[in-house]
Amino acid sequence: MDIENRDEFIIKKYQQEEQIMVQLFVQWCTNYQLNPAELYQRAYPGQPQSAVLTDAIDETDTEEMDIDHETLLDVLQMFGNYDLAFVVSEEIEKLPQK
Repeated sequence: MDIENRDEFIIKKYQQEEQIMVQLFVQWCTNYQLNPAELYQRAYPGQPQSAVLTDAIDETDTEEMDIDHETLLDVLQMFGNYDLAFVVSEEIEKLPQK
């Protein structure tokens, strides 16, 4: 594999994994009746909403898929979305305790 193909592969792989991260975030928001676009804007004020986020919102099922709070926070932080992880953690604290 030459350098150009390797770089393309790495970029595509990252983009695919980023899509999964965004889908998990949107599904988690849906599970708790939270607006993912609103939380994103709180985390990143002034930034335009990403197309990946918009697509994930449009494609999310209303069927609940169990996503653990810690898992979501770990995934967000793994991708460097610390501000979003902070906003999510604030929302977690507002949720009723099980």
